[in-house]
Amino acid sequence: MKKEYFVDRIADESNCSTVIIGKDASVTGKVILGHNEDDPNAVVQLHIVPRVKHKEGETISFADGSAVIPQVEETYSYYWSEVRCKGGISFADGFVNEWGVAVVSNACRPSKVKEGDDSGIGYALRRLIAERARTAREGVEVAAGLVEKFGYFSARTYSIVDKNEAWVFQVPTGKNYVARKVGDDEIFYIPNWFTVHQVDFSDTEHKKFYFSKDLAKFAEENGWYTPKVAGDYSDFDFAAAYQDGEMAEYNILRARNAWRILTGVKPENDRLKPFSKKAERKYSADDIKKVLRSHYEGTEDDQTENYTRNPHRVGVSSLCNDTTIESSIIEFNEDIYLTRLLRASQKPCITPYTPWYPVALTKIPDGYSAMGYLPAQVSHFYVDDSELEYDPAKAWWAFRTLQYFTEFNYRDTHEVLAQEARTMEKDWEAEKAGIEKAYTELKETSLSAAREYLTAYTAAQAKKSWNWANKMIHKLGEEKILSNCKEWENK
Repeated sequence: MKKEYFVDRIADESNCSTVIIGKDASVTGKVILGHNEDDPNAVVQLHIVPRVKHKEGETISFADGSAVIPQVEETYSYYWSEVRCKGGISFADGFVNEWGVAVVSNACRPSKVKEGDDSGIGYALRRLIAERARTAREGVEVAAGLVEKFGYFSARTYSIVDKNEAWVFQVPTGKNYVARKVGDDEIFYIPNWFTVHQVDFSDTEHKKFYFSKDLAKFAEENGWYTPKVAGDYSDFDFAAAYQDGEMAEYNILRARNAWRILTGVKPENDRLKPFSKKAERKYSADDIKKVLRSHYEGTEDDQTENYTRNPHRVGVSSLCNDTTIESSIIEFNEDIYLTRLLRASQKPCITPYTPWYPVALTKIPDGYSAMGYLPAQVSHFYVDDSELEYDPAKAWWAFRTLQYFTEFNYRDTHEVLAQEARTMEKDWEAEKAGIEKAYTELKETSLSAAREYLTAYTAAQAKKSWNWANKMIHKLGEEKILSNCKEWENK
């Protein structure tokens, strides 16, 4: 089958949002990562993939690419958030591996580089980072090696993050790339547009940069960049050279409002595309929630008319939008097993951020996965229609059904759901210290028992959220019936 069949077919506005807080800018003293995954007509299932030893000479290939990639001796275990849709999708899945390395991505289309014969990988990049990297820096090196050898067939940014470092890897299709480290005292937001500008080509020790050897030269040869002084690439701007066209209106709105929430200042249009900004205060997961839940409320960009219009249906793609199918915030920890994932299923504006411990997990909570990891890997690009049909045995569909109720009256339903979701989140925050203290005490005796404790805790909270969704469906349904009855009585 042709590779094009599997290439990211998502509408341009479904491009996700990513926020990174450097460790010195964080209240936790560790990096915090936030991400909204935006994909239409898809479902999400979760997996724990174990370590796997491989035979000498073994190779791996993926249905969306032409590359046949030599396998490593052993691949690491990882938590896998899998997005499944008709025909498969190359650029949506998220990962957190056993070393506490997380990978998410954002589209950065269009690029001036057109897909060619030297573009052999797509989906492989994210999964192999998860399978092969022990640190975020190693993740960049894995990605760089794969792109240089096999080429890449999309235009995209990968956020590769661990507890101490966050790297942003930007690839414009083909065999060129640039990666830049988010400063420890910086905050980062990406509006689905290349954000690396100046590149320090003297940084051969990779303190802040990684880059392909022909990055500037390739742009110069194609007429996308002309150095002021021949052979001197100090004025090279990666984003200006490789991005095609102007930033779309929906990305302008995303950038403007994300930065406004994070900094308290509305940026001017020429300041919408910074790589990062110095933090003037400490940030927490709650700050990231405000970004990922935003529909630009209270600003000139707000089109909801005080929620009388559904923010997911107003024609402008906000940070939380019609195609948002999962929202994640990862609080990294010195103890990798205490790395905490705050996970909102579907729209974060109407569902709670539920605490999971993805690195500690020994199994996925019941109802959050439809199949084992091996069948999922094999069938990722061959999704059966039945997987996209309503199934009450899957947690996914409870949250989707709950979302449907907001379509008819977002203002009133949102108010009820948001209030209850925030109350649950406060309760989880209040019990966090006690849960982690119990884990630490167990760990002194048995790490496996401590991990099982966090696995059981995660399962209980996942079930609690699922039960809450069902409860809210019933509550909103009854309220709708009573409302209809009053209307009939008044006629």
